[in-house]
Amino acid sequence: MTQPTDIRHRTGQLPRLLDLFCCQGGAAKGYANAGFDVTGVDLVPQPRYPFTFIQAEAVAFIRAHGAEFDVIHTSPPCQHDSECQRIQGNPHPDLIGPTRAALESTGRPWIIENVRGAVPKLRTPVMLCGGMFGLGTYRHRYFETSGFALPQPGHPAHTVPQAKMGRPIPPGHYGQFVGNFSGVDHARRVMGVPWMNRDGIRECVPPAYTEHIGTRALAALPATAVAA
Repeated sequence: MTQPTDIRHRTGQLPRLLDLFCCQGGAAKGYANAGFDVTGVDLVPQPRYPFTFIQAEAVAFIRAHGAEFDVIHTSPPCQHDSECQRIQGNPHPDLIGPTRAALESTGRPWIIENVRGAVPKLRTPVMLCGGMFGLGTYRHRYFETSGFALPQPGHPAHTVPQAKMGRPIPPGHYGQFVGNFSGVDHARRVMGVPWMNRDGIRECVPPAYTEHIGTRALAALPATAVAA
């Protein structure tokens, strides 16, 4: 296991959010927009991550340091529950259960994010869609939360056609931005992630989603509850 470096405490008074399995920081940007001081953790280096980054194994890091933060977001790798990975027969670990168990040990509010295939393993998840936030993509993602209320928003009808997976986006269509998609610059604008490359975009949570979640989580924190 990669040994975590010391957390870099900051002098500001913003509540602290731990972003696990952070990749290139789509979720992180939304939480920062909502008003959190964000620290990301991932097993592999993430030079594009726009906030404080620590290279470490996520579940072990939760157990060792999770209680030092005010809120914890996790995005366990979705490949285990991804339809395309099942078709290809690629094996991937299922980390949702171990992640939840570690989160429950912290006593902090937390979020688990994942894809549609993981819904049976998530507890009363809330689904967010790009149509709820005026984004030019649908990208459904599912969020299990603990420690604060996250109501299910209304789901607008998908009236705009969606480009086929991996194909150029015709005029008047939404992009899927998965696999070896074309139009990275367009995807950056649609998703609100101008620092990302293709690898980051195809896995990321749009910041609009986590800004919405972060606003809810922030409102639920006591005014004096900033982790030491």
